[in-house]
Amino acid sequence: MKTFNSIDEILDFAINSEQNAYNFYIKLATNSENDAMKDVFLEFAEDEKSHKKRLEKIKEDRNFEIEDVKVQDLKIAEYTVNVSPSDDMSYQEALLLAMKREKNAYKLYTDLAAIAPDEKMQRLFKGLANEEAKHKLRFELEYDDEVLREN
Repeated sequence: MKTFNSIDEILDFAINSEQNAYNFYIKLATNSENDAMKDVFLEFAEDEKSHKKRLEKIKEDRNFEIEDVKVQDLKIAEYTVNVSPSDDMSYQEALLLAMKREKNAYKLYTDLAAIAPDEKMQRLFKGLANEEAKHKLRFELEYDDEVLREN
């Protein structure tokens, strides 16, 4: 696991992760032939962009407190198959991929919180993990509404 020497390195890592997520959703939107699906992915991309801006503001303002709110976990991602990205994936597959991606980001930040050298960094990582849990929940709710209820 990567070792961080400062809170700025942590924030730069998180900012880069949010940029990668933005790029991921933009690519899904670009490759989507379904206009409704394209709009959903563009909305997800905008969410990631706003998270990146929030992290940049935290870094600039030196305010490392992130709200710690309990986020519901439907655990849908835990009981689904892995999906590889492709240009012709279905909306269901794209949601599964997004859920897994957010689950992995949550796990990363949770693991980093467990090994963080001080309480400030622990709180920051837990807050970032909480943000990823919110993303995952959003995808799980969408999956529940659009896929599971249809079956």
